[in-house]
Formats: sequence, structure tokens, C-alpha cells
Amino acid sequence: MYYVRKAKTASGATAIQIVRYKQRNKIIVKHIGSAHTEKDIVSLIQAATDWIEKESRQQSLFKFTPTRAQTLIPIDKCQYLGFYYTFIYEVISEIFRLFRLDGLDHFLRDLALIRIVQPASKLESVTLLSEFFGKTYKRTDLYRALPAFVDWKDKIESKMIAIARNHFHFDFSLVFYDVTTLYFETFKEDVEGFKKPGFSKDNKPNQPQIVIGLIVTQEGFPVSYDVYKGNTFEGHTFIPTIRSFKERYKIETLTVVADAAMVSFDNIEKLKEYHLSYIVGARVANLKRDEIKHLNQELTGGVQDLEELAKRDGSSMRIETERGLLVCNFSLKRYLKDKREMEKQIQKAEWLLKTGKGIKRTKFLTTKEKKKTEQVINTQLIEKTELLLGIKGYYTNLTDEDNKTIIDHYHRLWHVEQAFRIAKSDLQMRPIYHFKKQTIEAHVLICFIALAVCRYMELKTHKATKKIVKLFKSVTDARLKNMITDEEIVLRSEVTEEIQQMLKTLWY
Repeated sequence: MYYVRKAKTASGATAIQIVRYKQRNKIIVKHIGSAHTEKDIVSLIQAATDWIEKESRQQSLFKFTPTRAQTLIPIDKCQYLGFYYTFIYEVISEIFRLFRLDGLDHFLRDLALIRIVQPASKLESVTLLSEFFGKTYKRTDLYRALPAFVDWKDKIESKMIAIARNHFHFDFSLVFYDVTTLYFETFKEDVEGFKKPGFSKDNKPNQPQIVIGLIVTQEGFPVSYDVYKGNTFEGHTFIPTIRSFKERYKIETLTVVADAAMVSFDNIEKLKEYHLSYIVGARVANLKRDEIKHLNQELTGGVQDLEELAKRDGSSMRIETERGLLVCNFSLKRYLKDKREMEKQIQKAEWLLKTGKGIKRTKFLTTKEKKKTEQVINTQLIEKTELLLGIKGYYTNLTDEDNKTIIDHYHRLWHVEQAFRIAKSDLQMRPIYHFKKQTIEAHVLICFIALAVCRYMELKTHKATKKIVKLFKSVTDARLKNMITDEEIVLRSEVTEEIQQMLKTLWY
């Protein structure tokens, strides 16, 4: 049986001790501390009571109920242990529960979470999980777990579909598709695996890469992805990914929006074969010359006066071509941009000829037919470019939709590019440091989960991921150790009104 004892010291202070009695002899078990003021004495008594309850599970008959001021612990009896970012961990974990991913492998979930908070290599992520949140994993856990993560892909995608339907009114009728490349921090390709050199969107032509095909909703929320070898032409990813998506979710009516790189006679025929509607960018410069002249005449009236062109801003038309229905529109803003770029390229071509810098590849230079080493200005190309200033085209088989609807759908394609920017910048999805096919796929899956959480937060709060993470990380939990009871005390910093409002928007 333990007791709290008061005793006077030589300095006149009051000492608080924990004692017990054995055969009528008093044994001092622990000296809690000394104090002069009544307030400090009460705090020491509370600390002694806490120690007794923790050590012996001995409940006091007369429960001591301190006030707010009385619960304070003398600073000399505390040890500072550092701080955690527990708040942001709790918020993102709550989003995982909202996504119904709380049953997900906890290591996979934590690796996706730390990539949002502070992206790093997998080994560094294990260290950060311990430093930031007190979540301890071993290096061997990482090596053992990574290859198995890929088995979660289908289940995770189905959860993302559910979130898109419940929170963003996704009904499978319209999706947006694009591809990007992720390079490896090596120059050695994998003969049998994914790592292959190819056309790099990251301007890393000498390094092996993989190709990622991503499907998002019209708001830019990711719902599905596929991984391809680095030397795969992006147009060849289009049909397999979209067809797989349609069949997996048994979609009857689906319209896919994609950029001009996805267009080919073969792809268009397959889209028709699989009963898929499409809106894809058109390279109008590849049209026949009489078709280009017809577009220019209909959309601009063949004029170059800015006042007259302003009257035709937003005009559109459609024509039948060998690749299907072509919808075109004219934009004055695009016209001015295209004109500036054309003039800049013409000046560059003229400068190269004037300075005699030798044969260089530039848009408006061409070689003479008889003298292959002599270059001249390509006047025919300049004339064709002038005819197409401000004009953009879109191939589609949606004959019942008006021109404006088709154009508006295509203009939302930037949401896929935005998703790729978040993945590459905020989540640092590349370069990739893995070597085996399964670990590469696991890395992409982790980033896909993190991207979905980031886009969800952005769409709900209308703030950028970096801003959101910075705000949530501003709330920290200071950790103090009570040297008397060995208990850890956590003091959380203020949750501002701005953060509280953000939290409210995340759950609705």
C-alpha cells in the first residue's frame, strides 16, 4: 500500500513523497519534489497520486480532482521528447476510411500517406514514418511486403470508382485518357521487364522508362491506370486500357476523350468495333489542302483583320473526313498565340540562312530538291500554317451532340495533365529506383493511391496539395515525458479556424 506524504525541508519548502510501511517502518519509495507555493504543492500531490495509480493500480478512496491549473506539472519534472505530425496522419487516415481503404494493408496505406506528406525513397519513407508519426517498420518488412502490394490494384480501383460515383457524380458516361512516361535513375534497360528506352515526356531520351496510361473523371479524379513498357507507342495503349476498363465494369455507354496522339485509322476502327464513343484531338495540318482552305474560309472568312476576326471568335463547323466527323472551331486568343509562334520560327529560319550556321532542323526550312545540302524557306508550309492560325479540330463519332458540347468536353482534358503534374511534382513519382517488375508496379500503385487522396482534397477544398499539406503539418503534437510517472504527455498546437473549415469540407 502506497501513501502520499508531506514533509518540511530545511529550506522551509514542502516535500512530497510516496511512502509505504513495512512492519511499522516507513520506507520512502519515491521523492516527487519540493515546492513553496500551494499551487505547486497541489500539482506535486496530483503527480504522486498518478504515480501510485499507475504503479499499483491502487485507486484512491477519496479521488483527488484537480482544477485546470492544478494539473500542471513542474517543468523540471518533464523531459521533451520531440514532436509528431499526428494531426495530418489522423486526417489522411480518416480519408482512407472514407475511401473504404481502412482494411488495406496498413504498410501500403502508410507508404501512400507519407508520400503525400513528404515524398522520398521507400527506405527513407520507413524512417520518416517513425520520425513523423511513431510508426515503426523494419527494412525487411519493406522488402517482403512490396511485391505483394500489386494484388490490391483491382480492389483499390473499385474503391476509387465508388468515391467518384458518391462524391463527384461519376456515371461512367464520360472519361478522359492520357499517357505519361516515368524514367529510371539508371541508364541500363531491362531486357525482359518494363524498363525500356522510348519517347520520353520528361526529356530523358537516354534513360529507360515506363509508360503510364491514366483514366480520370471530368473533374480529374483518377479511377484507373495501366503500366506499359517504356518503348510502347502511346497510341497503342489507348484501346487496351479503355477496352479493359469498359469490360471490367460492364459499361454499356462510354465516351472517351483523348489527345491527338491516340488517333489512327486502326484505333478509330477498334473504337467503333467495341462500341465506344470518342472525342480525340485532330492534327488539322495533316488534312488535304482543299480541306484546309475550306476550314479557313468557313471559320475566318479568309480575312486577317483583327476586328473582323474578333467577330468570328468561337465560330465552329463540322465536316466529314476519311477519319470520321471533324469538328473545328476558331479562337482569336489561339490565333494570336499561333501567329506569335509562327513569326518567331520564321525569324529563326531566316537567321539560320543568313548566318550560314549549316543545316539545322527547324520548322520553316527545307532542302532544295537538287541540292540536298542547300536550305531555303519553306513558303508552302508557311502558307498552310497561316491558313490554320487559331483553328483547332476534334474527331468524334457523337453525331447527336452539338459542336460546343464536343469542344467543351475536349477542353477538360487538361485535368489529366494536371493529375500527372501532381504525381510528378508533389508526389515525386519519378525517377524510379526499383528494378523488378513487381516492385515497379507497387511503386505506381502507391503513387496512384496518394494521387487519388490529393485530388480528393483539392476538389473538396479548392486548394493545391502543397497548401493543404503545409496547413495540416502546421498542427504538431509536442511530446513530454513525466519523469515522475514515466507517462508521455502530448500537447497539440492550435487548430486554426481555416483548418477547421477545411476539415468540414472534406467530409461532405
